[in-house]
Amino acid sequence: MKRFSLLIAGSALLVGSIAAQASPITLTIWTIDHPGQYDYVLAKAFEKQNPNIKIHVKTVDFSDMVHQLARAMATGGGPDITYVDNPDVALFASRHLLLNLTRYVKKSNVLDTRDIYPGPLKAVTWKSKIYGIPRGANTLVLYYNADMFKAHGLDPNKPPKTWKALYQDARTLTDPKKNVYGLTFCAKANGEGTFQFLPWVQMTGGNWNRIDTPGAVRALNLWKKFIDQKIASPDTLVHSQWESTATFVAGNAAMAISGPWELPRMQRDAHFDFRAAMLPIPAKNGQHASALGGGDNVILANTKHPEAAFKFLEFAYKQMPTVWNRFGYLPASRVAVKNPKWPKSFRVFKKSMKYARVRGPSPEWSRISRAIYSAVQQTLTHQKSAKAALAAAQKRIDSVTGE
Repeated sequence: MKRFSLLIAGSALLVGSIAAQASPITLTIWTIDHPGQYDYVLAKAFEKQNPNIKIHVKTVDFSDMVHQLARAMATGGGPDITYVDNPDVALFASRHLLLNLTRYVKKSNVLDTRDIYPGPLKAVTWKSKIYGIPRGANTLVLYYNADMFKAHGLDPNKPPKTWKALYQDARTLTDPKKNVYGLTFCAKANGEGTFQFLPWVQMTGGNWNRIDTPGAVRALNLWKKFIDQKIASPDTLVHSQWESTATFVAGNAAMAISGPWELPRMQRDAHFDFRAAMLPIPAKNGQHASALGGGDNVILANTKHPEAAFKFLEFAYKQMPTVWNRFGYLPASRVAVKNPKWPKSFRVFKKSMKYARVRGPSPEWSRISRAIYSAVQQTLTHQKSAKAALAAAQKRIDSVTGE
């Protein structure tokens, strides 16, 4: 009788344990996506493969993500998983608000950090520890109107490769009578302006924390030359990347500096032969650089379900070969993409990803970015010389970084 009672008790414990294991887990994801986009699509697919894990997805506006996360974390709340723009990973990691994923990554049969491009890997790394997994990425290239090249006697198979050639071609392509500028780009007084300017600095050996180099001064003076000589529109100072490239799509600019997010619109609205090329470099045999855009999947340190959350991150990472065709993201790792859309442009973007550089990383990136885009604006509006503006920016950056 005693043995039977023990058997019943043991069975009850076993059933209770199984029930506990079978009880569903609910993960919350905050994202900048909308229904039908990346996180919503992957959450549904993940739930099908993992019926014991439910996912609630919430859309947060990109511009408000950092503030909403900060408010939620201050009260011990927030999601399990969230999108974070790549320069903001350092901000949250430095404050111990993100789960250190290093040990999870080391044990993973899905993730191998050696496959991730240097820029995206550096973006999720803080003090040698990994705090996020790239969703995908974007970067910058030079789009150009091949039809305009032909019409002005330029070889459309030879886009400009150096800054000198870019200036010369843009000047040749500028046609005030037809309201056509040679080049359009973004020098807006916000993070987009920094995003576009920083690669020009990096090509010359400078960086976000070495912004007052002779090469940076040369780059900024070239931007000023584009504006002053009306090779680029004055709207360059106020237009976003999307708005500035609209000038190119409409046929009012012969070349544009922008990213892969433009391709669907170009295919739909650009009634000409548009092509993509690498960003021109300072001189022949110089070094390439490009900007790293896109966001990362991170797990908050206070999650109650770290294993389940990391399982979703692994699942999302496995989709890397398909993110270009499905969501318009460049793969952040070295994977094969079958039958890529816009194959010629994709090859250029894929090459550019090798040189895509993270903004920072620094927990004070927003203040550093403000110093850089303010210097750009001051120069282009003739408030200061490029040398003086960048020297002032360097002082502000040094005060922020403590150098």
